[in-house]
Amino acid sequence: MYPVVRMFWQLYKHRNSPPLAPTDTHVSRHVCLPWDIDLWMELNNGRTLTLYDLGRIPLAMRAGLVKVLKKNRWGLTMAGASVRYRRRIRMFETVEMRSRAVWWDARFIYLEQSMWKTDGECANHIVYRSAVTGKGGIVPPDEVMAALGKTVERPAAPEWVTAWIEADAKRPWPPMRD
Repeated sequence: MYPVVRMFWQLYKHRNSPPLAPTDTHVSRHVCLPWDIDLWMELNNGRTLTLYDLGRIPLAMRAGLVKVLKKNRWGLTMAGASVRYRRRIRMFETVEMRSRAVWWDARFIYLEQSMWKTDGECANHIVYRSAVTGKGGIVPPDEVMAALGKTVERPAAPEWVTAWIEADAKRPWPPMRD
């Protein structure tokens, strides 16, 4: 089940947080609850992706994107992701989540999120390819930035993001059927 109550809590908690520029980092804290764990008593890998919503949506709110989406009747979608899991998160552990946009091209906005344990170790890290959508399909990120009223220069593309884009483009689509 989607963590609706937790989402509303994060939105409420950050409702008065200072606005963020499109490339600023949103920091939030989350607890691994009993319904987040798998048979090995650690944060389930699928649930990790759901919990990352709890960082991305408040990030979008603080950057002004949620208002722009409502005003223009636009939506948000995910078009790809790559995640690394490196440290276990056990039940009742608190993690610090860091969420930010790292770059955008003509179609997509690339987001990076990470969960950090209290001992300072990174537990997992993800890069998302996201898009704003409208009636005509994908809304170019430059149009989204203009709608935000932000004059933000596109940052340089991180090498690891462009490498992921290139590698992902080589993967066959649709996949082979055996």
